[in-house]
Amino acid sequence: MLESYDGLGKPFPKSLHQVAKGIRLLVLDIDGVLTDGRLYYGAEGEVLKGFNVKDGVGIKLLRTQGIEVAVISAKSSMPLQKRMTDLGIQHFFPGTKDKKAQLIALSQNLSLSPDKVAFVGDDVIDMNVMDDVGLFIAPADAHPIVKQKAHHVTELAGGKGVAREVADALLSTQMSLEQAYQVGRQPEFEEQGYLNKSKQ
Repeated sequence: MLESYDGLGKPFPKSLHQVAKGIRLLVLDIDGVLTDGRLYYGAEGEVLKGFNVKDGVGIKLLRTQGIEVAVISAKSSMPLQKRMTDLGIQHFFPGTKDKKAQLIALSQNLSLSPDKVAFVGDDVIDMNVMDDVGLFIAPADAHPIVKQKAHHVTELAGGKGVAREVADALLSTQMSLEQAYQVGRQPEFEEQGYLNKSKQ
């Protein structure tokens, strides 16, 4: 499957193929992963963030294949809540001060052992979860120490489609991307509640 990979960014190396194939929960940070880490302040002091639409498709595709997606962030705001709602992410934990504790609690709640969990983070605070996941992934522009310790570093930088690159790589360990994308080509794929209906 790796030889025919045609996804966004780069696939996992063969040494990580078996681990990636077993992942059933992908946990994402927001700042520096789903966004480029920059904060835009409006006239009234509100903070604005930019998200990559490609990430949204990848997240939805993962869920159609039985891979849950969670977002854990130290930040909390209405724009973040709106984006998570639009993506249908049920496991969203804003304002989290202890990501490690939250990740462990979520894994236990879903009855998943650490080797079934992947985490994408970009800064040193995210390294606290390394012992609690089977696959720790860093964006291309993550802090150098994080990239040095990560199991895998993406080709793309934060906010440039990192989640989609990871999604493509995870999906490609289980099937061809052409097969995975058949679901995304259905007109109802973009409908709210489609994922829940498809599992019934």
